[in-house]
Amino acid sequence: MLTVAVFPYVERPEMRDIVLRICSFLTARDARIILPRARAAEFGMEECGADDIERLPADFALSLGGDGTLLGICRRYAENPVPVCGINLGTLGFMADIELNELERRLGQLCAGDYRVEQRPLLAGYVTHPCGEEHFLGYAINDIVVTKGDVARVITLGLTVNSTPLVACKADGFIVASPTGSTAYSLSAGGPIMNPMVRGILLTPICAHTLNIRPLVIREEDEVHIHLLDTRQSIIVTIDGQEPPPIRPD
Repeated sequence: MLTVAVFPYVERPEMRDIVLRICSFLTARDARIILPRARAAEFGMEECGADDIERLPADFALSLGGDGTLLGICRRYAENPVPVCGINLGTLGFMADIELNELERRLGQLCAGDYRVEQRPLLAGYVTHPCGEEHFLGYAINDIVVTKGDVARVITLGLTVNSTPLVACKADGFIVASPTGSTAYSLSAGGPIMNPMVRGILLTPICAHTLNIRPLVIREEDEVHIHLLDTRQSIIVTIDGQEPPPIRPD
């Protein structure tokens, strides 16, 4: 029996009908459906509800939404190797490429095992405080971005790779992107496009006030450190476009 996790996180008036349509198709093929408990109760499907469903075993997961929703679901499965498939209910659909008008056909392929899994590398983000304390920020599919915390001010950053200082400069920020994320924010900032299967990390400055730093591709196993050099400044670190609180030097 197949087990399918369904994540209907986008708020749309027709979401309940879409979920029922998916569940009807899958249960007709003897699949077991699991939904986040709150959404299952909302749709009158309490028997399918569970907590922390990304920790449960499943044959594949369905993300109902746009690319942002898909990125969030993939991050939740960072430590549980379940294939995630995106059903596009957003505006872009660059990664969530199953459209509603082909839903049953594509679900049939998934149930039959007629699909290919692409494994994409993740970035892991940490913050290290002056006292040496380190805490985990999260995983990124696309990018981890360090930007200024104050409006209309550049920040002074130092970039180190594997304990080797590369550059210190004033800039609006730095983008650390995976090959998957090379077509996102990094591309808009002048970075190159990388094949998603390339094993590398892309470092792209944002409006650096120097001609001596350009986008750089390093090895996948390299460790990148971005230092805030001016203690009067603050920064914001975003993971796949989601914004944690500003980080100050202390």
